[in-house]
Amino acid sequence: MSWPIAKRTAATPTWTANLLLLLLLVLHAMTQPALGNMPRTQAAPQRPQDAESGRLFFRKDDRSFTPAPILHTDVRIVVSGMIARSVVRQRFHNPGTSWMEGIYVFPLPHESAVDRLRLMIGERVIVGRIEEREQAARTYQAARAQGQRAGLVEQERPNIFTTSLANIGPNETVTVEIEYQEALRYDQGAFSLRFPLVVGPRYIPGPPLVADSRGWSPATLPVPDAPRITPPVQNPALGPINPVTLQVEIDAGMALTGIESKTHAIAVQDHASGRATVTLSEERVPADRDFVLQWRPAPGAEPGAGLFTEAHDGQTHLLVMLMPPSAKEIAASPREMIFIIDTSGSMEGTSIRQAKAALHLALDRLKPHDTFNIVQFNSTASVLFGAPQPAARDSLRMAHDYVEALRATGGTEMLPALDLALDGRRETDRLRQVVFMTDGAVGNEDALFRRIEERLGASRLFTVGIGSAPNSWFMSRAAQAGRGTFTHIDKLGEVTQRMAALFEKLEKPVLTDLAVTWPSGVEVETYPAPIPDLYAGEPVLFVGRAGEGELPTGNVIVTGRADGQPWRRELSLAGHDARPGVAAVWARRKLAALEDSRLDGIEPARVREDSIKLALAYELVSRYTSLVAVDPAPARPQNAPLAGGEMPSNLPDGWSYEAVFGGQHAMAPGRTKHTMATQRAAAPAMMMVDQSISNTIVLPQTATPAQLKMMVGALAMLAAVILLVWQFRRGRGA
Repeated sequence: MSWPIAKRTAATPTWTANLLLLLLLVLHAMTQPALGNMPRTQAAPQRPQDAESGRLFFRKDDRSFTPAPILHTDVRIVVSGMIARSVVRQRFHNPGTSWMEGIYVFPLPHESAVDRLRLMIGERVIVGRIEEREQAARTYQAARAQGQRAGLVEQERPNIFTTSLANIGPNETVTVEIEYQEALRYDQGAFSLRFPLVVGPRYIPGPPLVADSRGWSPATLPVPDAPRITPPVQNPALGPINPVTLQVEIDAGMALTGIESKTHAIAVQDHASGRATVTLSEERVPADRDFVLQWRPAPGAEPGAGLFTEAHDGQTHLLVMLMPPSAKEIAASPREMIFIIDTSGSMEGTSIRQAKAALHLALDRLKPHDTFNIVQFNSTASVLFGAPQPAARDSLRMAHDYVEALRATGGTEMLPALDLALDGRRETDRLRQVVFMTDGAVGNEDALFRRIEERLGASRLFTVGIGSAPNSWFMSRAAQAGRGTFTHIDKLGEVTQRMAALFEKLEKPVLTDLAVTWPSGVEVETYPAPIPDLYAGEPVLFVGRAGEGELPTGNVIVTGRADGQPWRRELSLAGHDARPGVAAVWARRKLAALEDSRLDGIEPARVREDSIKLALAYELVSRYTSLVAVDPAPARPQNAPLAGGEMPSNLPDGWSYEAVFGGQHAMAPGRTKHTMATQRAAAPAMMMVDQSISNTIVLPQTATPAQLKMMVGALAMLAAVILLVWQFRRGRGA
């Protein structure tokens, strides 16, 4: 079929007008929301009177509002030697007249072994039990439907958990108590304890799959559980929420020379011989940044070796710590230094200043015989030089200028940056070290771990966590996969100190080829396996499980190479110190090893089966098991409706709300979430939901709206077609 071309008559404009009308209709259709993006409700309910005051509200089924539960967290940590036992109490208070359910996504240390759950209602205490995850969810849902008070604790990531609490009565307070074990970190002559207090927003790559009632992001192919790790975030303009109180009891077992926190103001009450009580000195502290506490042994009291044991089900579990030899200066060898800097929207504010200051220091430490390059990434990745350049005056000046001009915006696409930085070469003529500076605010961790292991080659990857609430699990696991170390910079004033410690590790010999030998006839399952390389100031730390019976006698021998020379340490098994918690720490390490085996190609069904068996035996929360507690007595009348939703969290301290959320701050109550297809296509930065009003509010966009882009494109197409037709008809008429 051909289009008739008329002569120039009065009817000629009709054809052009019809074409114009057709294109306008197409344009109108393109700019309308897709069926999957239509709001779940059409009319907006009335705004609550005190919505501007910062109070939180959930929308009920009848589309009226009810005050959301008020959350307060109390943390009690008891440190005994190398083990910390923590009790986290989350108090949910219902200030309204409706029956409520609260869902709260919160962080814990990534190596925490969560093993106890209790519900506390007045004087009543209901103890939880460990169940397979799907069964625990069914148990909770059944209790919720029957009006019973119930609590459920699930692991979303090793450092992200969810508490669900059903049937909180009007004006009632219910406490969820969670307990866990973890091993402490000892590095650079200091013990450290980190307690995360907020889940930082995660960048979720990939197109949306299915909308979900939870989270600000639907599932995507790279992150199928995205709705469960993207809790709503409170607009800081409405004020902080979720206050926390915290106390740490330290029994170090040695004299101490100092206790400090560079993240929070603390009060320290000293006791005799290495005992102290630490509390937060401010009365009301919001959960918006990690709490970090450090204490140093007095001179001469530094640990040289430690052996801690615990029996569980007839088997002996061991935790061993040995100090490596003191690092010594060696002749500097030529290095190829690759610096990766995260310039995504979540880094805007304090974080990007920290990262840039750290990178300036790193450049200043380069030697003339070193070569270097810089990779920066947000929605895309780019490299400063086409190939690594010598650390000469001109190249360094260009690099400093480049760093100073960097700005934080856009998404957090790490894979292209890793592809640029890690070349996969197994042999290099230089020591190749990659320093990766980021807040780790991503949800596709597994894909990134795989890429690091695939492309690492002879490189070593050192991660530097930036900001007040980094994704420590990703940062530490990435460093482990990269056979490097993880350093965290909490504040801008710590950049020089922390980077100096990192450079000391980069420039001094490592302890390599580590191996453990147990007494003859003794079989011990040890983790991590193999023991990774160690750098200056780091101890050899591992856990093991021996067979049934008494702890065998003899010595455990650790061997390796330091500065190319053989290194050996022995520790008598007779000098052990019984400490509760060692068994849980061992089980948590083994669960982590099982999870890592998925990345190595082990059948997922086998990993799941082995993980469930282990977690049930040690009563631990894991990827496949959860803790559930149910009050047998029904509380909510069957005819009383249940309101509720996800509890919002604070934006991490130092983050820029505008850079993360975009410019749309005022959210109209009653608007509903879209599937985020158009928002994600248009806005590479992360998108959060401001849930100060409702748990079903539309997501703000962070860049030019996709529909506006389509409109501009359609108008351009329309103009091009009209011009083409005009030129064609002009040519015919010539």
